[in-house]
Amino acid sequence: MSLPEHIIEEVKEVAYDWQKEIQVSRKGKEEEFHAMMLKMLKNPINKVFLIELLDQSFRSKDPQRVADQIDHIFEKYQSTDFFSEFEQILIWLFRDVGIYISSISIPLFIRYLRNDISAIVIQGEDPVLSSHIQKRRKEGTRVNINVIGEVVHSEAEANRRVEKYISLLENPDIDYLSLKISNMFSQIIPHAHEHNVAKISSQLARVYRAAKANTYTDKEGQRCYKFVNLDMEEYRDIAITIDTFKKVLSTEEFKDLHAGIVIQTYLPDAMTYIRDLAAWAKRRVESGGAPIKIRIVKGANQEMELTEASLRGWPNVTYAHKAQSDANYKIAMDYLLDPDVAPYVYTGIASHNLFDHAMGMLLAKERGVEAYVSAEMLEGMSEAAYHLLKRERLNVILYAPTATKETFTNAIAYLVRRFDENTAEQNFLRHSFGLKVDTPQWERLVQTYEDAVALIPTLDQQPYRTQDRNRLMVKEERDPASYHFRNEPDTDFVLPANRKWAEKIRDKWQNIGETGGFNAYPVIGGKIIQKETYTEVIDKSQYHENKLAGRYVEADPEEIKRAIATAKADPDGWRELTPHQRQKIMMDVAHELRVARGDLIGIAAAEVGKVFTETDVEVSEAIDFANFYPYSVSKLSGLTGIDAEGKGVGLVISPWNFPIAIPAGGIAASLAAGNTVILKPSGDAVLCAYRLCQCFWDAGVSKNTLQFVPARGSVVSEHMIPSREIDFTIFTGGEETAYRIIQSRPDIHLSAETGGKDATIVTAMADRDQALGHVMASAFHNSGQKCSATSLLVLEKELYDDEAYQMQIKEAVESLQTGSVWDFGNRIGPLSDRPGGKLEKSLGYLDEGETWLV
Repeated sequence: MSLPEHIIEEVKEVAYDWQKEIQVSRKGKEEEFHAMMLKMLKNPINKVFLIELLDQSFRSKDPQRVADQIDHIFEKYQSTDFFSEFEQILIWLFRDVGIYISSISIPLFIRYLRNDISAIVIQGEDPVLSSHIQKRRKEGTRVNINVIGEVVHSEAEANRRVEKYISLLENPDIDYLSLKISNMFSQIIPHAHEHNVAKISSQLARVYRAAKANTYTDKEGQRCYKFVNLDMEEYRDIAITIDTFKKVLSTEEFKDLHAGIVIQTYLPDAMTYIRDLAAWAKRRVESGGAPIKIRIVKGANQEMELTEASLRGWPNVTYAHKAQSDANYKIAMDYLLDPDVAPYVYTGIASHNLFDHAMGMLLAKERGVEAYVSAEMLEGMSEAAYHLLKRERLNVILYAPTATKETFTNAIAYLVRRFDENTAEQNFLRHSFGLKVDTPQWERLVQTYEDAVALIPTLDQQPYRTQDRNRLMVKEERDPASYHFRNEPDTDFVLPANRKWAEKIRDKWQNIGETGGFNAYPVIGGKIIQKETYTEVIDKSQYHENKLAGRYVEADPEEIKRAIATAKADPDGWRELTPHQRQKIMMDVAHELRVARGDLIGIAAAEVGKVFTETDVEVSEAIDFANFYPYSVSKLSGLTGIDAEGKGVGLVISPWNFPIAIPAGGIAASLAAGNTVILKPSGDAVLCAYRLCQCFWDAGVSKNTLQFVPARGSVVSEHMIPSREIDFTIFTGGEETAYRIIQSRPDIHLSAETGGKDATIVTAMADRDQALGHVMASAFHNSGQKCSATSLLVLEKELYDDEAYQMQIKEAVESLQTGSVWDFGNRIGPLSDRPGGKLEKSLGYLDEGETWLV
């Protein structure tokens, strides 16, 4: 269907009348709230101050620490002007007296703040929560309870969250509950889609079971199952959420359960998901099942999506302009309020935009689908608007975030996001504070509505992220002179096509031994050297099955001497090329690395035991090296008065823990500067290094310019490192080896990166959830096998003495699933080698005063 012209015009008339009524209905606390928000918008420093106060002041449980931080923020932002006279007196009392009796003043401060925001974040303790729900029920309004909580870090925490949901459904006053998948499973891995869905489905089934077991009586006196709504946050969760929703509700046990899901219309592809859900819902109802509900929202996580897109080199998944999101919202309303759709899919119009609610009401009335529609708002944002919609006899549902005293810091994170969202320039709520009709501000909102309607016929509704690693990689012919460096995008494993690509990599490399394995040979003087003697490489994830990954041949002392002589002679004239000529070849190397991404991921999984996501970012980094280093050299060579040339012969000694990125960086930097290169890889990552070198050779770097010399450490120490023909060495590895290189050649130009202890310090004022997430990533990514891994966690005394936080760390570690890299549900793969040396000693021996946390 399409929006009728008379409806489009009538919406403006209805919205005008509504706003005219609202502006004279505001009173009491709502008037005070609007006055505060207007002050905040007029003076931007007010918003900054409030966010800092909320975000920084309540992390510590030490009252004096909290008092000091609050006082510091008041001192820092003395120009704030949005406090009432009474609040200014309280602030003066706090700063002059309360700071010295913090054990009394801070609990009072927090209690005042909780009470002050209680209209927006409902206090989660009974009887406060139940009495609020009962009050709304008397008004004929259902309350959708959302227990505010950040992402869980452990399965124990996820289970506690699910138990909390179940206990809420057992509360006779609660009949409507919202939750999200990130609170039910802590180990979501993008390319382990089926694994994620299976794990979350079992948790969601528990919640649905409680919804069926704890019925309530509706307005017509009918006994009904309680309603559970699945919220949506990040784009990476949308397919998992929808597939979990459909999977559980498709079972016979929940066929008769009416449940809901959220779709965000700031996603261009929102209608794809809505149509898919509607088609499935129709089949479900026609086979005897209950209808579903879709709660449409504009979306409130744009900053998060923008940040991830920027970090990963991806297009942003959301529309760039608010008018596009508004247009898509209206398209969704038009589709869902079609009489052919509405009986199968109920619609929740979740918005504070009066134009949206007016359009929803008019469409529903004209099409006779009022019974399938609800008008939904955030609790506490506009009491006047809420009562107006009630007078219009709309089915109003209030979305009510709740937090207890113990989870108050979670409420603060929610409030910060809400303040940021609601004061955004294009948000309707920003302009609703103190809004009056027949003003320029009102006319601006009318124009915003008209702009959105005008966009509908031409709105792009195709997804913005379309990366597909299965597609044939076409080489771009680019002129080095006009090239500008950009970081290579990582693989977006959220996309179905890329998940299929990952499965193809697994199918090939998990079974590579069945086709003879991947074999590596010394490449010296332009020739591949094959021998009868070789070393077998066993797949780290299939070690006990003795599954072959490949074989490699080592170079002997004579071959090493020949390699050095060839590098010195530079028979193919690499040093004679101009920087632009070298850059052109290196840009082709970048292309070959793109083509080989799947093989590099697969071979690192088999040989080293790296999970796919960790090698994928290494390949992106390798491509960046191939582009950036020659780009930098070309820029440098173009500077007046700068005369630079290569040093001659470079030896790159690479490690096993970053088997792609680190050797690629050493090779690319050396070649870009006009040097010939000998790569000596770690004995634990020879196959990876060989496949990497193939990318350079395939791109036009000759086998004389880049030589591949796998060899034992003792042979290298005796015949390669001491050679005076080696002009510089790039080394990554152990500190002792670096010292041996210097002892052997004190005059060598050595660029060395060695191991060390990486400490993470967490203070009592830190965001504890974020800190824990970062610590888990740093300590256990790459199985902890990197010098930059957090090997020392320093907790400030307050945190160290906090048994609950130590338990949170313990549970997070215990939830990390370990095992074969070929099982995508595993976050940690096998170790590259058996524990030895210091690691073996640490595992088997504790110093005095030490205990194991896990």
